[in-house]
Amino acid sequence: MDTNTQPDAIELIRLADPGQSVTVRLRSTEPALESLGVRYFDAEAVVTSGFVNGTVYLGFDSEDLSDWGRLLDAIEENEQEADLDEPFTADWPRSGRTAYLRFIADDPYVVEVHDGPSTQIVVSVPLDMREEWIAESRERLADARAALGVGAEDHHGTRP
Repeated sequence: MDTNTQPDAIELIRLADPGQSVTVRLRSTEPALESLGVRYFDAEAVVTSGFVNGTVYLGFDSEDLSDWGRLLDAIEENEQEADLDEPFTADWPRSGRTAYLRFIADDPYVVEVHDGPSTQIVVSVPLDMREEWIAESRERLADARAALGVGAEDHHGTRP
């Protein structure tokens, strides 16, 4: 059990197997900033394993929630097509502004936590996730949207 988790902490992302996990927890349901209709939220990426445990600040905006939903769709679609030459890879949130996660849909999945703008440290976590992880991720996203007051109608919107 992760003893650092506050009882009311909202997990936006939880990617785990029996031995290790990568989670993204909201620091607050209140936006840290709001500008031109886009809300910015503070969160933290947490890596827990028998080898390394760490937490890094990760910021995202309301549009990044839509990106996370689209990324889940793309991973599911990729699993059905399964191009073995090149695994599906995507970053969330967009790299460069803050720490971010890189998803590599391989066997096993690999989630890299990048703290590029600050320390430039990268932690790579291989995860043997269960079949239902995408459905659970969608439920977690819906719960986070509700807690943050960000409508699901944005799910299929496009980024400028």
